[in-house]
Order: sequence, then structure tokens, then C-alpha cells
Amino acid sequence: MELSKKSFAFFWQPLLLVMMVMGLSSCGVYSFTGASIPPEAKTVSVQYFSNHALLVEPTLSPIFTDALRDKFTGQTNLAMLERNGDLAMEGSIVEYKTTPVAIQGDQTSALNRLTITIEVRFTNKYEPEKDFDTKFTQFIDYPSGTDYNAAKTDLIDQITEMLADDIFNKAVINW
Repeated sequence: MELSKKSFAFFWQPLLLVMMVMGLSSCGVYSFTGASIPPEAKTVSVQYFSNHALLVEPTLSPIFTDALRDKFTGQTNLAMLERNGDLAMEGSIVEYKTTPVAIQGDQTSALNRLTITIEVRFTNKYEPEKDFDTKFTQFIDYPSGTDYNAAKTDLIDQITEMLADDIFNKAVINW
């Protein structure tokens, strides 16, 4: 009986110690997306994105800003701050337009395209080499017979989600 207690202590205690050290050393900012966030980073700030496009859709700024904030709070455990986060985003909407894209033989358009471009300045307090100032553009084509005013809320929601994904990926997933 004495021998089995010694063999337990000799074999299992060091193994448990190694597992605990490995577990503690891997602590950091956890993300469900494979994001590469410095372990020192605890906060993120996403400033309000003002609309500087020639054509202004009044709801676009709050919808886009909320989508980007939701992306960071939903896919990381970073705390959201109003300003000066360890990771910080600011910028503006620089383009919002709808254009015909599929001209038919009778010179009418079969499809229209809604395009939104966002200019983003990203700063990473702990990894400044990952800072960027970039424009992101996304679009959706929709049938020209569609009532634009009835469809624009859904179109804007879809595009802002795609833009938030692109920006999140560039900022913390390094795609």
C-alpha cells in the first residue's frame, strides 16, 4: 500500500502541476472566432461612424456603428469603451450609392447595386504594426423591379453585417 501512494505522488503530482501551469499560461483574451488579440488587451472602443457620403441615408450611421460594436462584443470578451480602448476603431461612411449594373437589350436595368464604403482607422495599443487606415466596400445586387424604399432596410442590414465581418477579420483575425 505504501508503494502505491509513493508511485501516485511520483507520477501524478508532477503531471497535474504541468497541466495547471499550461492552463494558466494560456489565459488571455478568448475569442470564439480564432481572433489573434494580444493577451494584455482588455478593452475595445468603436467610435460613432459619421456619414460623409454624397447621398446620406439617415439610419446608416447608427446601424453600422452598432453592427461593428456587436461584432466585437459578441465574438470577443473585450469590454466596450466609449473612447481609448486597447483596440480602437474610428472612421466614417464615405460612399452610399445605388447604380444599375445589368443593362438589358432594351437599355433597361435588370439589376441595381447598393454599394457602401466605410473608411476605418484601427489602432492596436499593444501591437501597433497591426494598425491600419483602410476603406472597406461591400455591395448587394437586387432586382430593378424591387421597391427600393421597401427593401433598403434589409439591404443595409446585410451590407453592414458584411462590412463588420471584413473589418473584424482585418483587425483581429489578420485576413
